[in-house]
Amino acid sequence: METPSSRNWVSVGLLFDLLDCDYGGCGAGRKAHCKIMNHVPEVQTIVAIREGVAKARRIVIKVGTNVVMRDDGRLALSQLYGIAEAVARLRQHGRDVLIVSSGAVGLGMERIGMAVRPTELSQIQACAAIGQSRLMAIYDDAFDKLGCRTAQVLLTEDDFRDPARYSNLRSTLVSLLALGVIPVINENDTVSTAELDHPTDSLERERVFGDNDKLSALVMTHIDADLLLLLSDVDGLYTADPRTEGAELLGQVADITDQVLNFAQGRSGRGRGGMSTKLEAARIATEANRLAVIANGRLPHVIERVCAGEVVGTLFLTRESA
Repeated sequence: METPSSRNWVSVGLLFDLLDCDYGGCGAGRKAHCKIMNHVPEVQTIVAIREGVAKARRIVIKVGTNVVMRDDGRLALSQLYGIAEAVARLRQHGRDVLIVSSGAVGLGMERIGMAVRPTELSQIQACAAIGQSRLMAIYDDAFDKLGCRTAQVLLTEDDFRDPARYSNLRSTLVSLLALGVIPVINENDTVSTAELDHPTDSLERERVFGDNDKLSALVMTHIDADLLLLLSDVDGLYTADPRTEGAELLGQVADITDQVLNFAQGRSGRGRGGMSTKLEAARIATEANRLAVIANGRLPHVIERVCAGEVVGTLFLTRESA
C-alpha cells in the first residue's frame, strides 16, 4: 500500500498525473491545485525552474529536530553523518553551504535521561546548553572526518535588530564562507528566551524570529543565498494531514495564499508539526526573490537530489518565476 512516506519524490511526468493535468489544460477536479501551481503548462518550464535550484551557488540548509532525533528520542547519528557527507560534496563542487540546525534541547534531554520535555524555562535552557555542545561536537567530528571545517554561530534577536551587530554577523559569515568553513547556526537558547518563553502568537513583543525555520530564512536573505532547503520528517507540503487518505503532495507552489496556509492547519504532531513556520520561512525567501524547498530530511541523499534539480519535495517559486 502506498503511504505518504513512500511517495517521497515526484517525477516531472508524474507531477501532471498527480494534478490531473495535461499539457494544455486541467482536470475539472483539480483546478484549485493548478491555481496553486500557477498552472505551469509546459514540462520545459518546470524543468527550467528546477534547473534554477541546481544552479544555486549559496545554500542555507535548515535541519529540523525530527531529522536530528529518531522517533524514540535518541540521536539519529547516521542521518547527521549523511547530511555532513552531502554538504561536503556540495563544498567540493564549489557551493557555499550554511547549516541552521535544531535539536539542542532534544539532545540535552537525551543526554541526562529526561523522557518528557520540561516546561520550566530554566530547565529548557539547561537542556539547550547541554545539547548544543553535543550537537556541535557531532557536526564538527563528522565534517572533520570529511576534511571540512565548521564554525558554531549562536544568534539572538538582537543580532538582527541592532545594525552594528547585524553588520558584524554578515561580515563574519561571509569571511567563514570565503575560508571554506561551514557555519553551523542555531538560536542561542541559553540566553535568548523569545522562542522558549513566549507562545508563537504572543503580542508582547514583535519578534524577529521565534523558530529556526524563520531564522534560516532571515540568514538566507541577509547572506544573499540562492536557495533555502528546509528539512523535516515529511516529504513536503500536503493538501491535508499526510496521515489521512487522499492527502496529496504538492510538487510546486507559485504563491503562498490563504488556501496554501490552510494546508498547514490542524492538529500538531509528527508529520505536520511546524509546517506553518516552514511556510512562513518559504514566504520570506520567495518575497526576497529566492527559491525555497521543503523536503524529507530522512530520505536518503535528499540534499544531493534537491540540489541536482530533481523534483523532490515542495518547491516554492520566486516572485519572478511565478
